[in-house]
Amino acid sequence: MDEFFLTTRHRPTGSETLPEGVSRYRLTVEYDGTEYCGWQRQKNGMSVQETLENAWQTLMHEHVGVVGSSRTDAGVHARGLTAHFDSARHIAPEKIPLAMNSVLPEDVRVRACSVTDGTFHARFSACGKVYRYHFYNSHAMCAIGRQYASLVPLPMDTGIMQEELSSLLGKHDFAAFAASGSVVRDTTREMYAGEVSRNGSHVWITVMGNGFLYNMVRILAGTLQEVGTGKREPGAISRAIVSGNRLDLGQTAPAKGLVLEAVLYAGDEALGKSYFTEHASWESQCSR
Repeated sequence: MDEFFLTTRHRPTGSETLPEGVSRYRLTVEYDGTEYCGWQRQKNGMSVQETLENAWQTLMHEHVGVVGSSRTDAGVHARGLTAHFDSARHIAPEKIPLAMNSVLPEDVRVRACSVTDGTFHARFSACGKVYRYHFYNSHAMCAIGRQYASLVPLPMDTGIMQEELSSLLGKHDFAAFAASGSVVRDTTREMYAGEVSRNGSHVWITVMGNGFLYNMVRILAGTLQEVGTGKREPGAISRAIVSGNRLDLGQTAPAKGLVLEAVLYAGDEALGKSYFTEHASWESQCSR
């Protein structure tokens, strides 16, 4: 893997000082997104954001707004989403995970908590993210873990998929990877690393970059699936980067196979690299 350096474009203005008596808490959150309408609060269903806010309200009788590093889509999972909130309640941060988990549903867990200052922002201070997509490559879906993988019944050539993925690396205009209706003006992103790995019927696509467009990883996964099964000619990613045309890429892979593994901040280069050196077995994937 080539060297990379995580830098943030977030520049504190001096107005981030918290009110007297207020602390900013930084959370690491894990969740199974199956039953949620996504991270962000929605009118049409329960979100992970609202679930965390309700848990704090139940515990501390205080309404807070929880800010997330990523707005994952409905059905997408996370092992390491970062969030923050400001509170006038005084509680030791190491006690917060146990307290919140006692009232949270079992499919949402607070894994870690620390106190930070007002210059830290879960979203704007982020420098990169690691996503992993999971295919189950067999004639029939597995019974255990079926809610975290997408079935591919045709043989997948992971060698060809890795070659295809390699063309993604570097700084490019990823306009072709933007979901239909996207209003993002700047579609340039930098991809630091990408890897296709297999253990038996399990095939993972792991990518790390300084940012991702809406549905970008799922479009990438769907394209690699088609290339790996022979449904699409190799070179699709390179052609799409040049053309900027969404039609040059494959289908959008189902949400349930996608996991946000980690959100990276300044100094997290070693953490980012670790997702590309400990992938040899299904057990190591699950132990994260």
